[in-house]
Amino acid sequence: MSASCGWQANNMKQPRPIELSTNVSRVVALGASNLTRALQIVVSSARQTWGPGIEIFGALGHGRSYGASSRVLVRRLPGILESGLWRELESRPRVPTRALVTDVGNDVLYGHSADQILSWIGETLTRLSRFTTDIVVTDLPIFNVRRLSPATFHVFRILLFPSCSLSLDEVGVRAERVNAGVIELAKTYAARFVRLNPEWYGVDPIHIRPVFWRPAWQQILGEEVSPAQLDGSALDAARLYVMPPERRWLCGVEQFTPQSGVALRSGGRIWLY
Repeated sequence: MSASCGWQANNMKQPRPIELSTNVSRVVALGASNLTRALQIVVSSARQTWGPGIEIFGALGHGRSYGASSRVLVRRLPGILESGLWRELESRPRVPTRALVTDVGNDVLYGHSADQILSWIGETLTRLSRFTTDIVVTDLPIFNVRRLSPATFHVFRILLFPSCSLSLDEVGVRAERVNAGVIELAKTYAARFVRLNPEWYGVDPIHIRPVFWRPAWQQILGEEVSPAQLDGSALDAARLYVMPPERRWLCGVEQFTPQSGVALRSGGRIWLY
């Protein structure tokens, strides 16, 4: 399947009424480092809300791009649209599903144009809409771009996106365009749109602080679970963090790990792509 689909606002389909599932059996979670770091919170919240039979299908990973391969240190991942997730979803029976589309901003810092990024997000939403009408989309942390100084941005760019050659002003303009387009796409696909809270962030302009992982991801997931209800442990979180996806490259060597759904100790199963 192609990872691009020319995005044109005037060609988008008409909005339909938002349909939120109350008895979700499956969560499809798409994102990058924020989702990767807090995956245990998402899994635990979903399990406590919808039961131990919940299925989690994730396409995530530090630095993940929606439409292009991405590299962090010695590890490379295919774009989310190029992953085996879509093949797997097509092969499985339709069940009530909630989908999360998060961490869109990485592709700005990889230097992709706003039109290209919106094309990828539009294609992502088109594919998801074949499986569910219950879709959640988050915006970009634009407020952090606005308050960055050029010196801080320079350090941040060198540390996390060394291949980025854009200036702070160029990133700001491109991020604003992408954010505006994501808002329109969410309306078009009748997705629930979640605005990120500036209070969730600290010095790091793109990563939610750990102290706010629980409230942030429960708001994004759309369900609130009291801390007393959350299950799982640091060991569970570590296991999820290091679980290999279906396809990746380490030091240039391809690794393929068939995904049959890993059974979690406290209930539920997870597939990673």
